[in-house]
Amino acid sequence: MDEAIYERFDTNAAFQAALERLLEQPGRELRIFDPDGSVLKLNDPARLGRLEAFLQTSRTRRIYMVVHNTEHLTRQCPRMMSLLARYAHAIYIYRTGEEIRELQDAFLVLDALHYVRRPVASFFRGAIGLGDENEALAMRGRFMEIWGASYPAVSSTTVGL
Repeated sequence: MDEAIYERFDTNAAFQAALERLLEQPGRELRIFDPDGSVLKLNDPARLGRLEAFLQTSRTRRIYMVVHNTEHLTRQCPRMMSLLARYAHAIYIYRTGEEIRELQDAFLVLDALHYVRRPVASFFRGAIGLGDENEALAMRGRFMEIWGASYPAVSSTTVGL
């Protein structure tokens, strides 16, 4: 991609379209930071199909996810839990530690090149950046800081009781 693309969105539909565009991009590592994953449609068959296709493309593909609260994933997303069981070697879901639980933004970053970001997770206002190495690299670095302040929380053997 020669020139970076940056587009804003402010509705759920536009956010979902931005997610689809992000998932269509080539990449090896998808990093997700979201309060609980509820707006990511992680029980939608089409969304899960796209995530599974992402993982099937190469054995080196990985999905790293950090959430503040795991309840939505474990109780409302049986398809995501099934995907996690099939790809336990490639999907990692962490929960934030207490000291960073007040973070209010949400973002997905693919490698260090593409991203979708919502500055305030409770609103759909945000932006997608494709081929924006500077911003995506900074977001990847921020994700790694969040990851470091988080701990493993959901595994393929987690039972939502």
